[in-house]
Amino acid sequence: MKIIIVGTAFPYRGGLAAYNERLAHEYVKQGNNVEIITFTLQYPDFLFPGNTQYSSEIAPKDLIISRKINAISPLNWMKVGREIKAKSPDLVIYCFWMAFMAPCFGTIARYARTPKTKMVGLIHNIIPHEPTIIDRIFPLYFVKAMDGFVAMAESVITDINYFDLANKPKVVSPHPIYDHYGDALTKKDAALKLGLHEQKKYILFFGFIKHYKGLDLLIEAFADERLRKFPVRLIVAGEFYENPQPYLEQIISLKLEGLVELRTGFIPDSEVRNYFSVADLVAQPYRTAMQSGITQIAYHFENPMLVTDVGGLSFTIPDGKVGYVVGINHTEIADALVDFFSNNRADKMIENIKIEKQKFTWSRMIDAINGLNIKLVF
Repeated sequence: MKIIIVGTAFPYRGGLAAYNERLAHEYVKQGNNVEIITFTLQYPDFLFPGNTQYSSEIAPKDLIISRKINAISPLNWMKVGREIKAKSPDLVIYCFWMAFMAPCFGTIARYARTPKTKMVGLIHNIIPHEPTIIDRIFPLYFVKAMDGFVAMAESVITDINYFDLANKPKVVSPHPIYDHYGDALTKKDAALKLGLHEQKKYILFFGFIKHYKGLDLLIEAFADERLRKFPVRLIVAGEFYENPQPYLEQIISLKLEGLVELRTGFIPDSEVRNYFSVADLVAQPYRTAMQSGITQIAYHFENPMLVTDVGGLSFTIPDGKVGYVVGINHTEIADALVDFFSNNRADKMIENIKIEKQKFTWSRMIDAINGLNIKLVF
């Protein structure tokens, strides 16, 4: 098939760009003609909470990535749509993650439509963790332009249905494993690269930091006195997308200086495996969630996990088998951490992860997209 993926990609950074590139690679692997169309302007700098939108890595190999979309220019959206239409693709996949992109993607789709082209929304989030009024209005325009949808959690399907009055085809397929970060290192080698002690145990909090991700709950749990009998440290690896001061003050007030490793800048792809290779447990104490790419990195590196019972997280982490599913409170988080280290749960969980991870393949995601029962009306 001739396939176009519309969404963020290199030179933009982050998990969503990595997702689109990995999806494209899988389609290419299966013998398809694939192009990613990404942004010349993704969003204005004042809307981006991090330090930079751009990757410091080299461009991915063997992919066609065209920078064409200006996310704030309606004339550009019409032009890009017409260019896609001229290519007459079989399938256009719109990788949607925020309401800001709804006018842009919705307009491109309207101008790109042909009698044979399927328009599929691959939805990461449609109503975000911290919604505003535009999150309740803008997605409708995008949803109306799609022929069908793939989501990675049932909760996202529920959100799509809020806008989709036509009851278009929808399917849930779990977030595939991020397997492009390379093989795991030995703990000794990873600790050496990070300047850490290989004899310590490490809990890893990874990814950008906002209130809904619950880092404060994890810090409170980590202060539990029962954990002090173990040589355990907490690594916080990721960029602050909000004021860091409350977290720093919390660490000081709980007397955790020296026990919390703060690596609070953006972690480039080339360094991701260092953190997951040194980690004994990956913690995601989120207050809200749909699904999580962090989970799928942990599966790749075979890390036991702790997640809260929100969104689709419990669906991908069988409780007690590959990790823990707990309530959104520091007491349950602390109890799980104590159980993990007290009872040496790691080896058994890792064996289970090796089996469970087989469910989260990229070929399964492609089967879900290709299998949507779409009837085109042109």
